Amino acid sequence: MMRDLHIHSTFSDGKNTPEEIVREAVRRGMDTIGFSDHSYTWFDESYCMKKDRIPDYSRTIRALSEEYGDRIRILLGIEQDYYSEEPTDRYDYVIASVHYLKFGEEFVEVDWNPEIQKGIADRYFRGDIYGLIGKYFETVGSIPQRMKADIVGHFDLISIFNEKEALFSEDDSRYLKPAMRAIDRLINGGVSLFEINTGAIARGYRTVPYPSETLRDYIREKGGRFVLSSDSHQIKTLCYAFRDYLDEIKE
Repeated sequence: MMRDLHIHSTFSDGKNTPEEIVREAVRRGMDTIGFSDHSYTWFDESYCMKKDRIPDYSRTIRALSEEYGDRIRILLGIEQDYYSEEPTDRYDYVIASVHYLKFGEEFVEVDWNPEIQKGIADRYFRGDIYGLIGKYFETVGSIPQRMKADIVGHFDLISIFNEKEALFSEDDSRYLKPAMRAIDRLINGGVSLFEINTGAIARGYRTVPYPSETLRDYIREKGGRFVLSSDSHQIKTLCYAFRDYLDEIKE
């Protein structure tokens, strides 16, 4: 069985309509897909679902579920940004993700490009990239207090531009300790399902998924579980590289 629960459509920043995605999933013989378009964020509308389209999003996915229900299971989900203020009661599941950090009244995106990451470290942490990392994982760890969450999205997104450790060492205790504290807080707070997210591999940023192997081992040790997610923004990347990581989700 093949399933993918992290999929973006034209309701947010995806390239394909929901029906195009469903048809491709059926063609591939998938048994379940879940739509998880970006929740509305009032401080940045460039990538997310527009507020007035939320009801239509729900209607569209539910209608597709009825129409294609004899061929594939279709779920209505949402990728809820940490700072989104939209309710999530209408959805089958919630992927909780941190894409921004807040400094005073300013929201700064952490996964746009490496120059912005360096700029945040310079501006707010006197050039200390590990200060930025600590702030990021502190925010991720507080997800259970902020929102209802079923799945932790791309847990270590802060490492998106760190292929071959271009920006920092992922073996450094200044990286691992805050990451592990965040894992502890998430699991103790009742959020124990983490993505193995292959989206950055598909986009050419990384050669390995989120979370890193070291952090996946720690998540398992603490009783966490995994679900494969492509974070797909176009139909050609559905279930991207899933076969490489199937052994990790057998349990």
